[in-house]
Amino acid sequence: MTSGTGLTGLPVASEPPEEERFWKKLKRVIARVPFAEDLVAAYYCAADRDTPAYVRAVLLGAIAYFVLPVDMVPDVLAGLGFTDDASVLAAAVAAVGRHLQPQHRALAQQALERLTR
Repeated sequence: MTSGTGLTGLPVASEPPEEERFWKKLKRVIARVPFAEDLVAAYYCAADRDTPAYVRAVLLGAIAYFVLPVDMVPDVLAGLGFTDDASVLAAAVAAVGRHLQPQHRALAQQALERLTR
């Protein structure tokens, strides 16, 4: 990250977090994650090789923050556990969300349907 961005301490990722770990955590917490569709759409956008590298880096950082076992607000806290994850994802989507394409959202909806069956 460049200095002066105020984002020190956030995870930096240029490769997707371990795919199995992402899906396993999402399946475990999906009922408590109201931002699941945005999260999975961000995942598919970041995995899309047509997505610009800086967009992929921003989205992968937000996804990595979700996957990391240690974060600012522990996920087990009822009502508060995913607020920091949602905030990080919202900031990432606000910064680069125009790159989330309809196909990323469609893939996200399909994946969520499979996970909730």
